[in-house]
This record gives sequence, C-alpha cells and structure tokens, in this order.
Amino acid sequence: MRGLVAAMMVAGTAQAAQAADLPDFGALRGPVGINRGVVNWQGFYAGGQAGIGSSDMNFSGATSGLAGQLLWGTAMEAEGHVSQWPVLGKKSQQSHGYGGFVGYNSQWDDVVLGVEASYMHGAFGGSDSNSKPLIFSTSNGYTNDVMYQANAAFKITDMGSVRARAGYAFGSFLPYAFGGVALGRANITKSVSISGRQLNSSETPPLDNIPFSLSAASSQNGRFIYGYAAGLGVDMMLFGHVFARAEWEYLKFAGPVDTSINTVRGGIGYKF
Repeated sequence: MRGLVAAMMVAGTAQAAQAADLPDFGALRGPVGINRGVVNWQGFYAGGQAGIGSSDMNFSGATSGLAGQLLWGTAMEAEGHVSQWPVLGKKSQQSHGYGGFVGYNSQWDDVVLGVEASYMHGAFGGSDSNSKPLIFSTSNGYTNDVMYQANAAFKITDMGSVRARAGYAFGSFLPYAFGGVALGRANITKSVSISGRQLNSSETPPLDNIPFSLSAASSQNGRFIYGYAAGLGVDMMLFGHVFARAEWEYLKFAGPVDTSINTVRGGIGYKF
C-alpha cells in the first residue's frame, strides 16, 4: 500500500510539472500574456466598410491665380488687387462612400497596437460660384467699373489613410484611437470672368469709355492630394474570427482648396 501511494504521488508531481510547461490557452484568449476573457486580436485582418460624411471646403483664393494671370501688368491689378478680392467662400456638402481596410495588430495583455490602411470611394467635396462688383479709381485717371465672377469645384473620388492605431481590449470589444497620413485623388475645375468698363472723362473718345471682358478656366483630373488623418473607433468580435466595426474619421487635405472631411462608418472584418 505504501508503495502504491508513493507511486501516485510521483505521477501527480510529474503531471503538474508538465502542465506548467504547456502554453496557456483560454476560450476567449490566445497564448500566455493575454488576459483571460479577452479576445485575441493579434494578427492580420481585413474587411469592408461604408459610411456617410460631410465635406467642409474653403474656396477663398481658389481662383486668384487665374485672375492674376488675366490682369497681369494692368493698373487694375497693381492698384486694385482684383485677383485678391474675396469672391468665393466656405461650403459644406453631405456625401457617402464605400471601401475597405486591411491591417495588422500586435497584442500585449489588454493593449493592442497596430498599423492599418483604410480606403473609401465616393463623391466627396463640393463647389462654389459667386460674383463681386466694385468701382475704384487708379492713378492713371481711370475709374474702373469691374465685375469679377468666379466658379470652383473640388471633387474627391478616392481617399484613404495609412495610420497607426492603439486600443485597449476588454471582453469582445476593442476601442481604439488612430492617427496618420491622409491621401486622395481629386478633380479640380476653376473659371473666372472679369468684365466691365474703364471711364476717364478727361480722355477723348474712344479712350474715355473702354469696355473689357476677360475669362480663363483650368481643369485637373486625378490630382494627388495629401494631409493628415485622426479618429476613434471600436471593433467587436461577433463569432469565430468575424468582427463588426464602428468608426469616426477626420481627414484634412492641403492644396488648392482647404478641405476637411468627417465620416462616420460601419464595417465587417475578418481576423486571420
């Protein structure tokens, strides 16, 4: 009997030692280092998304280059600074789009750090059109009666971001924040028309009343634009490796038209 008890004690000690050497896997977690009850988010993932948002654009100065070229070398531009007149202003427009995302997560306990590329296709952006009349005199003795009309449109067809993100996992949820670089392609159209009369009663006809009408336009398709991206979101594991996503993203683009885009998105992804 004492031999049997001794044998059982030796076997139990060996099993305990063997169990201590094995990796620790739980129902909701991965290997050692990830807390019990927390989803293992580590690895590659990809998914699709759709969303709505608003484009906020500032068209001030968008056509000043065209107007300056038309009036280069004239007293109207040198003294009246016609090209700098505030003809266009700020506009906002609602839009929607769809796209996808792909990324990689590294996880330490509850902390998740990763990199991600996000893409949206849609018709973001907008346009503005306005005119401004003004009468002013120049040193050459003429009174200038000028009408400056401007049109500008800025349409972003494709946009995305490459960003770093940081999250904190609890249960099936992964709330996160991110920041990075914004990239996009835009179609830009601009046109100006400057017309009116120059009047000088001290001149003999026809120099006392000189009508003028000038116009110019430019168009760029698929112009590359860039800026920065920031936002917040949350991923929720649904079943298996499938997760749902809700996210807000802010994109700020530099360029000929100062533009910021706020989007709210929903998506479905798969963690490999």
